[in-house]
Amino acid sequence: MIGTLVILRHGESTWNQQNLFTGWHDVPLTDKGAKEATAAGHTMAAAGLRFDFAHTSVLTRAVVTSNLALDAMDQVWLPVQRSWRLNERHYGALQGLDKKATSAQYGAEQTHIWRRSYDTPPPPVDQVSPEHPINDLRYRLLPPDVLPSSECLADVVERVLPYWYDVVSPQLLAGHDVLITAHGNSLRAVLMHLERVTKSDIVDVNIPTGVPRRYSFDASLRVITAEYLGDQATIADAAAAVAAQSQL
Repeated sequence: MIGTLVILRHGESTWNQQNLFTGWHDVPLTDKGAKEATAAGHTMAAAGLRFDFAHTSVLTRAVVTSNLALDAMDQVWLPVQRSWRLNERHYGALQGLDKKATSAQYGAEQTHIWRRSYDTPPPPVDQVSPEHPINDLRYRLLPPDVLPSSECLADVVERVLPYWYDVVSPQLLAGHDVLITAHGNSLRAVLMHLERVTKSDIVDVNIPTGVPRRYSFDASLRVITAEYLGDQATIADAAAAVAAQSQL
C-alpha cells in the first residue's frame, strides 16, 4: 500500500507581513503564522491523518510551522528530516527589499518577471553579502558551488527533485505517510512534478500559507487525488490573497 503525502506551506512570517522578499533569509513566524500552523495540525488530525515521517527546510519558519502542526496532532515526537533542498527560492539581490519599492525602481513588468517567471532569476547577490548562503553557518558543510546567489523556479525544481526521488519517494513506496513543510516555491516545485503542471501554467499556481494539501498515489506514484484540507471558501480566499500579493 502506498503512503499518503501532505505538503504544507509555512504560516505567515514577519517578512511576509512586511511584504519583503524573503528567500533564504531566516525570519520567524508572526502570531498569525503560528496560529495558521496550529490550525493546520488540527485540520490534519480531524482528517484522520497520522504521519510516519516529516520533512522541512532548514529555515526557521518552516521548522516552527512543522513543530506547531505536529504538536497539535500529538505527534511532535515524529522523526523529522531537514534539508536545504526544501528551502525557499533564493531571491538574490532582491532579498530584504520591499516588493512595491522594487517594482517602482525596476518597473512592474521586470519585477513581475523576476518574481513569477519560470526560468529568469533575479540579479545575483555578491558572495560577501550576508544574504549569500556561503556566509550562513547552517550551510557550512555543503560544497560552496551548490549554494545559490540567485534562483528562478527552474533552479528550485532542479534541487528539490533529487530529495524527492532519493528520500521522500522511497518512504511513500514503503507505505509510510509523509508530511513536507516548506515554502511557496519549493512546494510549487513538488506540486509541478506531481501534478504534471506545465512551465507556463505553474506561473499562476499559488499555494496558501498554513493549508495542508493531501495526495494519494497509485503503485507508480502517479497522483490519484490532490486536495486542500479545510473549509474550501476560506482556502479560496487565502489562495486569492497570495495571488494578489504576487501582483504588487
